[in-house]
Amino acid sequence: MSLLILVRHGQSIYNLENRFTGNLDIGLTALGEEEARQAGKKLKAFRFDMAYTSMLLRARESLRIILEMIGETEIPVVANAALNERMYGSLQGLDKGETAAKYGPEQVEIWRRSYDTAPPDGESLAATYGRTVPYYKLEIEPRLTLEENILIVAHGNSLRALMMYLENISPQDISIVNIPTGQPRVYRMDADLKIIDVKYL
Repeated sequence: MSLLILVRHGQSIYNLENRFTGNLDIGLTALGEEEARQAGKKLKAFRFDMAYTSMLLRARESLRIILEMIGETEIPVVANAALNERMYGSLQGLDKGETAAKYGPEQVEIWRRSYDTAPPDGESLAATYGRTVPYYKLEIEPRLTLEENILIVAHGNSLRALMMYLENISPQDISIVNIPTGQPRVYRMDADLKIIDVKYL
């Protein structure tokens, strides 16, 4: 049996300010750091062979805090852009409320939640899936087949893409999936990487 645990980074400064963050390199708030510490407390009973994260500060800092909390700062850590948040194009840095007032809330909701509609000059969830899932299959699945325990700390959309693949979620159903910050999602898998059970801690 192997364990795969996904954690969305703690609250970022732009989460707090209700701005589109995308792949801008924005740090954690004090609450975001606390969310990472709480995630670490929930994971103290687990031991990991490897950890993966994105290239972005908010995910890397969340992972660092989690590993400190569980006393596993010596395990190998790989940061890769395949796990980055999706790029929100010309919306990055903009206030979400002001953007909804300008373009209409329905259009903004399509940009945010649709599978295949990208924001202006940005990346769709489908495009995010197209880089995140192949990386997972190439780099992480082989380790899970060796019954290693893997921790991934990344972002709402890169993790939604992984959830689509892992849980066979349709493009329609993924639009209503929201991953909370700092809440570990635990997958127990058998030798064939079939999910035995999955839950948030």
